[in-house]
Amino acid sequence: MVTAYLALGSNLGDRRAFLHAAAAALGRVAGVHVLAQSGIYETVPEGNAAEPLYLNAALRVETSLGARQLLDACLGIEHVLGRVRSADGAKCARVIDIDLLLFGEQTIAESGLQVPHPALLRRPFVRVPLADVATPGLCHPQTHEPLDKCEPDPSVRRC
Repeated sequence: MVTAYLALGSNLGDRRAFLHAAAAALGRVAGVHVLAQSGIYETVPEGNAAEPLYLNAALRVETSLGARQLLDACLGIEHVLGRVRSADGAKCARVIDIDLLLFGEQTIAESGLQVPHPALLRRPFVRVPLADVATPGLCHPQTHEPLDKCEPDPSVRRC
């Protein structure tokens, strides 16, 4: 079994319902057990894009799946919940986004799968909820930066 951390985000429709639906769906995936769910935080879109505000959360899960299998399960849940991806891969508003942040202490660099998530350390809207669910002493596997604590950020408001 591996402990993995996931980030959830939504900025379309009933954002809170989409976060809860994604967490519940992950809990129904064979080989995945949701151990902890963070509080929900409202944040501005990355780069102050002209999009609706996001709700963000993080999950700590224990899984017997491999990293690729877990990511595929996340992508399947996004699809079922109505996530539409742009043909060119550009960032856009979405009903749900599920990112695999950490998979144990592993570093993985494959096509379509980067663990730890490459933007993890520079995104307060991920770091703040992650600290809510992080096990004590959790550190980034490459930089060894603590992830179980995070300074408050004015762009991330608990709601």
